[in-house]
Amino acid sequence: MRLLSVRLDGSGRRLVLHFDDGSSPELEAAYLRVFSPSAEGGSGPQRLLPAGKDEVRILRVENVGRYALRLVFDDGHDSGLYTYETLHRLAAEAPERWAAYRAREARTVRGTETPR
Repeated sequence: MRLLSVRLDGSGRRLVLHFDDGSSPELEAAYLRVFSPSAEGGSGPQRLLPAGKDEVRILRVENVGRYALRLVFDDGHDSGLYTYETLHRLAAEAPERWAAYRAREARTVRGTETPR
């Protein structure tokens, strides 16, 4: 999987990608921040997902070799390396992942789920 181009919109809230398979997903900064592949949140089903990231923006996009991007967010987070494969997968799984995250966040706010 090759990433042909990447563009950050003027607001810093959306990343536009173009892959060699013809797909051109647009990913929200909040989604990318919540599902950052950094070690800080752990991994697997018990992974800690940060809350309250709706207003986060991407300040900078940095290339890491020819295989990944490093995104620098305005909340100070900059430790996640997004491989091209990870970005492609996050784009494909965005509707389901984001809906599940929003549902869990709503349950936490209502007090029916303990935040992790």
